[in-house]
Amino acid sequence: MAKCTIDDIRPLVSRPTRYLGSEINTVRKPPGSVKLRFALAFPDLYDIGTSHFGLQILYNILNRDPDIAAERVFTPGLDMASLLRREKIPLFSLETETPLAAFDIIGFSLLYELNYTNVLAMLDLSNIPFRACQRDASYPLVVAGGPCTCNPEPTADFFDAMVVGDGESVILEMARSWIDWSATGGGDKDRLLHAWSKIEGIYIPSFFEASWDASGFQHIKPKTADYDSVTRAIVPDLDAALFPDRPIVPFGKPVHDRLRIELARGCTRGCRFCQAGMIYRPVRERSLQNLKTLAEKALAGTGYEDISLLSLSTGDFSCLTLLMKDLIDRHTGDPVAISLPSFRAGTLTPEMMALVKRVRKTGFTIAPEAGSERLRRVINKNISEDEILETVTRAFSLGWRVVKLYFMIGLPTETEEDIEAIVDLTHKIQKKKGIAGRKATINVSVATFIPKPHTPFQWQPQIPVDKARKIIDSLRRRLKRPGIQFKWQNPEMSQLEGLWSRGDRRLADLLEAAYQMGCQFDGWSDTFEYDKWMAACRSSGIDTDFFIDRIRDFDEPLPWDSINCRINKAFLREEGEKALKEESTADCRIDDCNGCGVCDFELIRPRQAVEKTEWTEKGDTKEKRVNESTVENRLRMRYSKLKSAKYFGHLELINIFVRSLRRAGVKMKYSRGFHPKPKISFHEAIPVGIESHCEEFYLTVQQEFDCESMVSAINQELPEGLRILDCHCVPQDAGPTDQPFRFYHISRSEGVFDVRLLDAFAAADVHWLKRRTQKGRTLDIDLKQAVCSIRRGEPNRLTLCLAHQPGKTVRPGEAVQSIFGLSQEAANRLKIVKVTADAA
Repeated sequence: MAKCTIDDIRPLVSRPTRYLGSEINTVRKPPGSVKLRFALAFPDLYDIGTSHFGLQILYNILNRDPDIAAERVFTPGLDMASLLRREKIPLFSLETETPLAAFDIIGFSLLYELNYTNVLAMLDLSNIPFRACQRDASYPLVVAGGPCTCNPEPTADFFDAMVVGDGESVILEMARSWIDWSATGGGDKDRLLHAWSKIEGIYIPSFFEASWDASGFQHIKPKTADYDSVTRAIVPDLDAALFPDRPIVPFGKPVHDRLRIELARGCTRGCRFCQAGMIYRPVRERSLQNLKTLAEKALAGTGYEDISLLSLSTGDFSCLTLLMKDLIDRHTGDPVAISLPSFRAGTLTPEMMALVKRVRKTGFTIAPEAGSERLRRVINKNISEDEILETVTRAFSLGWRVVKLYFMIGLPTETEEDIEAIVDLTHKIQKKKGIAGRKATINVSVATFIPKPHTPFQWQPQIPVDKARKIIDSLRRRLKRPGIQFKWQNPEMSQLEGLWSRGDRRLADLLEAAYQMGCQFDGWSDTFEYDKWMAACRSSGIDTDFFIDRIRDFDEPLPWDSINCRINKAFLREEGEKALKEESTADCRIDDCNGCGVCDFELIRPRQAVEKTEWTEKGDTKEKRVNESTVENRLRMRYSKLKSAKYFGHLELINIFVRSLRRAGVKMKYSRGFHPKPKISFHEAIPVGIESHCEEFYLTVQQEFDCESMVSAINQELPEGLRILDCHCVPQDAGPTDQPFRFYHISRSEGVFDVRLLDAFAAADVHWLKRRTQKGRTLDIDLKQAVCSIRRGEPNRLTLCLAHQPGKTVRPGEAVQSIFGLSQEAANRLKIVKVTADAA
């Protein structure tokens, strides 16, 4: 029997397009043409990781270097992981299906503590030892980056190196250093690690020795005097850093299925609970001209119709109004929607309101974080209740119908009155009326506060699970009324996140124990197993209360003390003390410097877009992409859907074609209304897993055209397996028509179709197929009525003709499975190709 391949198992998994790697804007380099192969590993599902900013940025930077090939790998779904183990296929990269162990460097993105077991799963599936001390130079170097590395200690034993801070410049220095090391013989891993330790922002865990005193506190001792701490790497000027203007366009349903542009990095609002606001300082805004250029290039290079403007505090971006006006004016008449994340209360100015009226509205998000003004002073969330209510009122007046509110429970000094204030504020917001007096829907989300490293609250305790449960239950009862939807973060998950965010190297044994007990995808509610984690804690001797449920003394050593995030520890302590006094700290962008210690005011300093770009209002003279042509042509396009394209679902296929048409410059006609859609219609939905030589869709365009040139342009923008065959102009009312029959060629790569079963089917008067509907009912279909003809040409090949019966259409795979008694796996492995009647 032939060895099972990746192609053999793709038909057996859900969402197989997660594992294709043929998306638009991917980069594939022949392995022999480069000096370094770098695997960018994201420890979560493709749907989550594929649109992550950091991954896209590093992929773009590394692949621009002709000596480096960067490829992506994500944690496979549990079904795919099970098949990889069963068939002894190692975890592979998407671009070239290279086993992970064959790369030179594997770089993990650590964004979320509850993804740590997925790191072990990916190493396990690659037959790579977990711990750095177990890996010699024959294995890839395993490194990590992302916000979780600001406390690297819980996972330090698993990585050869960890990047702290911005990775744009660090990643290329690491890569070049590896190439130099390899060119001089490689072999001695310590020699490379010593070279890496000279790069700002790189932590080498093996160069620090951990010990514990009688009180249980970890002490980190450097092994060399010249490497006793690691300073966070900072990109001083984002305009000088590379940012992808042709990002990968994911398949399937990514969590962020739109173009995402980073306006700025950092925040100086000074919320005392917010780790990102501390570790990404100072604020560095991209210039207006840079953002406009990036947006236009990326829209053209992706075909997206939606663009999100993102930063930690988008409403604070100094040129937001100017940027919004420019993007809206440029795309008047073009169905590009601009979406905005949450607004900070008080930042929705009249100028912004005028622009917001012109953009599509989904949900409006505001994060009071605490219900009472007293507690907001404690956490330095300097917004009043009046500002919150005024912002919500304005949002309703602009047409928003859904308001999302985010709160935390368990904040320092919290009282029952603060909990009651969450209820009161929610009820006040609900009383506000929208347009025409309509009431809005209020979505309230509550999470347990987690004290994070490098914040003023890093010394504070986290409330116990049972207390968090009690508060959540109380809020759920009191907010149970029409028009309010209440959601909450699982307190057990929050407890685990708190453990990993402030733990030390003793947690390495816990991670291995939990993984061996079956813990994985711990950030997903349907796979999170709290009991197993608590059993792993007991078996590893981990006292969770020691790390979570106690006030830490200001003088005790902290696990992350060897990491210098550039914020003075004295500043954090002072902010923590001001919190207890309910004293606020002003935003240093609009007030005096607060002395946090990050800036040197030469290279590292706040940078605002207004400093770099002068803007002149051009009014109606500004260029507009308005398609004013009255020319309309209706086109019929025939296409084939072969090989890996067979895995595209119908809605996925429509998205792929629409974005490909936009990239090719085809001026499609769109429907009218608030959410315009292109005038495109497909003949029918082809089931996932079926190839076809004979599909078609109809499209209305507003342009003169040459069919041959248009087809060529579109084909250059389609992923592998999709191809436009021809294009014809048809009457305006032409559209898809139902055909009474469907023809298929079906084959098996292993086994044959039993002729006796085929004869038995031919001789039978009826042959019932039982189908389970989505509503759980059983539908009986007589295959003798559905199958017009079936014949066996060769022992492993069939030609099948099915009648098209609305409401009772039979899929060719299920018909063959029923007639020949195939297992589900054998049926999924069938090669099914839809053909024309002539070809049948």
